[in-house]
Amino acid sequence: MLQKPNLLGVHHVAIIASNYPASKHFYTKVLGCTLLQEVFREERQSFKADLAVNGVYQIELFSFPAWASRPSRPEALGLRHLAFAVANVQEWHAYLTGLVAYIEPIRTDEYTRKLFFFIQDPDGLPIEFYER
Repeated sequence: MLQKPNLLGVHHVAIIASNYPASKHFYTKVLGCTLLQEVFREERQSFKADLAVNGVYQIELFSFPAWASRPSRPEALGLRHLAFAVANVQEWHAYLTGLVAYIEPIRTDEYTRKLFFFIQDPDGLPIEFYER
């Protein structure tokens, strides 16, 4: 029997945007992700941006000419949400209030007692900010 190899970590999260310029602005200017590379893939008529969080490549942002809608509520089947670890939840909540269309109140995780809240990106995808 083969020995189970170890996972090294999460490589990236891929996001398909309905409005690529709006989502690129949101992830880079509002959230502060760094644009590492952006390419236009002629054969797919699609942009692909590689984004870093705190200097580490973690998000791929795509445009596609023919994307399909899917439920994005946190309890929908599939990827539930993208979560960012932050040092100060209140600071992020105050900063994002008025910058995003949807923001939940800050809550406390009943098990860890850590603070967290959710927003939505320009396509309504749930994004969580969780106290480190």
